[in-house]
Amino acid sequence: MENRLELKTISELNQFSFFVPSYQRGYKWTKKEVNDLLNDINEFKPRVIDNSDEKTWYCLQPIVVKKRNTNQSSFEVIDGQQRLTTIFLILHYLNQDFVESRREKLFHLDYQTRMETSKFLGELDEDKLNDDNSDFFHISQAYQTISKWFEERRVNFDKQEFGSKFKYNSKVIWYESKTENPISIFTRINIGKIPLTNSELIKALFLNSSNFIRSNKEQLRLKQLEIATEWDNIEHGLQDDRLWYFLTGNKSQTNRIEFIFNLMNEEKDENDPYATFRFFSKLFKNSSQETIEVNWKTIKGYYQRFSEWFAKRQWYHKIGFLVTVDAITIDKLYEESNSLSKIEFGDFLDDLISECMKGIVLENLGYPDKKEVRKTLLLYNILTMLNSPKDNSYFPFNLFKTESWDIEHITSIKDTIPDKNRNHWIDDAKVFIDISQKEGKQLYARSEKCNINNEDEFKELFQDIVSHFNSELGDDAINDISNLTLLDSETNRGYKNAVFPLKRKTIINRDKSGVFIPICTKNVFLKYFSEYPPKISFWTEEDRENYEADLFSVLDKYLMSND
Repeated sequence: MENRLELKTISELNQFSFFVPSYQRGYKWTKKEVNDLLNDINEFKPRVIDNSDEKTWYCLQPIVVKKRNTNQSSFEVIDGQQRLTTIFLILHYLNQDFVESRREKLFHLDYQTRMETSKFLGELDEDKLNDDNSDFFHISQAYQTISKWFEERRVNFDKQEFGSKFKYNSKVIWYESKTENPISIFTRINIGKIPLTNSELIKALFLNSSNFIRSNKEQLRLKQLEIATEWDNIEHGLQDDRLWYFLTGNKSQTNRIEFIFNLMNEEKDENDPYATFRFFSKLFKNSSQETIEVNWKTIKGYYQRFSEWFAKRQWYHKIGFLVTVDAITIDKLYEESNSLSKIEFGDFLDDLISECMKGIVLENLGYPDKKEVRKTLLLYNILTMLNSPKDNSYFPFNLFKTESWDIEHITSIKDTIPDKNRNHWIDDAKVFIDISQKEGKQLYARSEKCNINNEDEFKELFQDIVSHFNSELGDDAINDISNLTLLDSETNRGYKNAVFPLKRKTIINRDKSGVFIPICTKNVFLKYFSEYPPKISFWTEEDRENYEADLFSVLDKYLMSND
């Protein structure tokens, strides 16, 4: 037997009786949680659904139950008893406006650990706080909170309208387990291994046998197996972080197929965690096998399109860049791609990148413009990879989005004086001082005997060492983009404001150890922009100019509109 998943109005719950087993914790909702629920329902405004006689509804989180052996209308509550108890309290309070003969018969609620709970719930008193035990205290406190909430409503508040909205336009997600041991389900839900996410609930909708009325038992089994297998394949594919972070920025989900469902949801509501499930539930109301197959085909279409983008190296890099810098959303990109040929789609991506880079003038770009510099250097690295005919590697957007990345000066700057580990900074720098010149010998001798506790002496030595390694670079270029590169913050923190040769050594060692170093950053520190023979320990004016020329050359296509 398969599990049952549906939406039930609050009013529909009154036909049942519920048993809260001992493995559940007692009632613990606070005043805040009770008030939040009442306010949410009060603020919710049902509206007529287009082309139907129905209205929208307020959706509460799931109630997970399993039928007891005693009778057909009795259920063991596996999860959601806090919500269920609060629902009862609200219904009980609303019932008090009627004489007893006209009161609505409410669902029965009993706790295994408190045999007298049922009697207690029937005798609730808004003026009395019961402290006989912890459960009764919290329940009576919640009931007083409900009473106070209604008393504080304004004169024009319509209590009957609220009651009607609560009973008939508020629904719970009803998840009835028919196969598994209740304690096993409760344990797994509450340790977070299988939370009832939108995707889990939607999966139950797709596999519901009532959607395959015309199928015989074997056809039904095979169709359910087909969908379940394809579902697992899509989930497995999206669990590849390279594909996932290429598509999604830095968002992570346990059930990543839910990303596709969220894209399909036409009724998004950031305040409703189950908005996507509600959308599919409405979509599948009175559904047929055809409805299931059409929507499943749409889901597969999304995944196949994403896989195609991922496999085509040019598209992967350009889409990855656009998503990373928030130039376009994936749902908008998917929508646009539906009406474009492959050639047109490639041109569309190029146009988007040009639009994204609009207003950027490389000559004026510098360290203070960190956001624009980061975007520019990211594109520069990506295009450099694409421009190499023998390079088949992929830029790792998963690393770029899950790690912290800095804009780093290629050579040192004078205004960042280390306040800690000064001896280490001097020791690391002095081994690279050029002692073939008289000035170098003098600088080395000063570094040997510097008193790091003398602020003025250390500051002067620090600035002279930085000047030594920047001697072939104009001061006005220090903060220009031609002295900036992209680097992960761990590498950057590893050497702080070190001199160029130490940065070079650190990056080579990290590259050897398998740390991802962006290709253009690697080219800078491996002296690819230097004429032979290179001055290994210095970032020269010639290096800077060659680096700048390469930046202009690589980015030219996307910056032409800025001329």
